[in-house]
Amino acid sequence: MIAAPSPSVPLELDPEHLLPLARPGASDSPVVWSVDVTRRAAWAARLAAGTLDSEERERAAAFRHQADRDAYAAAHVGLRMLLGLYLDMSPDRVRIIRRPCPNPGCGKPHGRPAVGGDEIHFSLSHTRGLVLLAFADSPVGVDVEKIPDAEVTTKLGPLLHPREIAELDALRPAERPRAFGRAWARKEAYLKALGTGLSRGTATDYLGTAPTPPPPPPGWSLTDVVAPDGYAAAVVHQRP
Repeated sequence: MIAAPSPSVPLELDPEHLLPLARPGASDSPVVWSVDVTRRAAWAARLAAGTLDSEERERAAAFRHQADRDAYAAAHVGLRMLLGLYLDMSPDRVRIIRRPCPNPGCGKPHGRPAVGGDEIHFSLSHTRGLVLLAFADSPVGVDVEKIPDAEVTTKLGPLLHPREIAELDALRPAERPRAFGRAWARKEAYLKALGTGLSRGTATDYLGTAPTPPPPPPGWSLTDVVAPDGYAAAVVHQRP
């Protein structure tokens, strides 16, 4: 069973930097951690050079905006620090790979990120200002989104499942962005857990827009994660 690492961890994992959130469900639920990027950008930048691999450093540098670089660095430094604790190795020695794409006929490494042997399953999500990291004994997906404005909601709303579109249409305009954010975070988390990403299509699965999630697809759990005001977040986990 996955549990949060011992509180007697190195200074870099002091709760001032990485905050373990309460398990969202039963005892076999994922462990979810958050990183406040706004407050911890300097911490991540200090550790990035000795923690991230060359590909991660290149990806971080490729972002045009500093806020995006900070979020990426915080997400991947945090991920490696926690994987190092879970796997009992130095964070820079953690080898992160990509599983084959689950879409029939593809076979390319487009699937879930993983570590060799699948000793632990994980997922990460970052947006400007906030990072979420999830760890579990079986496939897991986590997503955090900033609540969009009305224009984005109107533009992307038609990409949802038909039942979700109908739910949005039934709401007052002021309520739609938050409802859309909930649906999109749940959808992204589920597609990450499946390993398909958006190639599966955002209209395929019904995950709901209401404050209480509907029953998830068979074999999966779905939980909204408590997030700061202005964000929506969810974690999806394959039941053992």
